[in-house]
Amino acid sequence: MEVLDRELAKVRLWLAGELSGKVAGPNADEVRHRIMATPGPRWFGPDRPIRQVHGDAAIFIGGLRALLLQSLHPLAMAAVDAHSGYRGDPWGRLQRTSAFLATTTYGTAEDATRAVATVRGVHRRVRGTTPDGRPYAASDPHLLEWVHVAEVDSFLRCHQRYGSVPLDEAGADGYVADMARIAVELGVPDPPRSRAELAERLRAFRPELAGTPQARAAARFLIFNAPLPLPARPAYGVLAAASVAMLPGWARWPLRLPYLPLTEATAVRAGGHTLVGALRWIMETPREHA
Repeated sequence: MEVLDRELAKVRLWLAGELSGKVAGPNADEVRHRIMATPGPRWFGPDRPIRQVHGDAAIFIGGLRALLLQSLHPLAMAAVDAHSGYRGDPWGRLQRTSAFLATTTYGTAEDATRAVATVRGVHRRVRGTTPDGRPYAASDPHLLEWVHVAEVDSFLRCHQRYGSVPLDEAGADGYVADMARIAVELGVPDPPRSRAELAERLRAFRPELAGTPQARAAARFLIFNAPLPLPARPAYGVLAAASVAMLPGWARWPLRLPYLPLTEATAVRAGGHTLVGALRWIMETPREHA
C-alpha cells in the first residue's frame, strides 16, 4: 500500500505540473508565489466570495462557458477574431487571462492596479471594423460590460453547480459586487453589483447578440479542436460538454450547439462533477512536493 501511495503521489504531482503549465505557464510556481506571498494590502480579503469562486476547480467549466457566451456579441467577437490570436496561441491567451484573474483576486493592490493598466493599454490598441462594416473598439465601455457580465454569470453559475461549497444568497451577491470592483477599474462605469442586476443586464444585451460565422468558428475550435495531447482529449470532452450544458437555451442555436436536456441532466452533469473533483484533487497537490 505504501508503494502504491508513493506512485499515486508521483502521478498527482505530474498531473499538477501539466495542468499548471497549461493554465499558468512554465514558471507557474514562481508566479503563484509572487502573487500570494508579496506583502501589502489586497483589493479582496481572505473572506471575500471572489476568492472562493476563483480558487475552485469549477472555474474551468465557467471559463469555457464564458468564452462561448461572450462570442455571441458580434462586435466583441470581431475584436477577438482579429486581434486575440486565440487559434495560434490559445494557451498563451489562457495564461494571460489566468494571471490577470489571479493577480486581481489574490495579489497586492499595487500589482492588481498594474495588471489592470496593462489590460487597458492593450484594449486601447484593439479597434477595427466588423465584416458588415460596424466599427468596434475593445475599450468601448459597453463592450467591456458585455464581456464582464458574461464572465461573472458564467463563473457564478458554474460554481453554484460544480463548486465544492456553493455560495449562499449573500455570498452570491457578494461575488457579483467583488467582480464589479475589477470591472470599474477596467472601464465599466456602472457594472452590476447583485445577481438581480446581473440578470437584468444580461437580458438587456439579448437584442444585440447573434451567432456570426466568426462566433461559430470559435465555438468549433474551443469545443472540438483545442490543441491537446491525445490522452487529455477525453477529459477535455467532458469539460466542453459540461460548459455547453451550462449555457442558456437561447445561446445554443446561434452557435449551432446541441440541446439534449435528459443527457445533460444526467450523464453530462455526473461527468462534470467527476472531472471537477479530479481537477480539484490535482490542484490541491501539497506545495512542498511541487
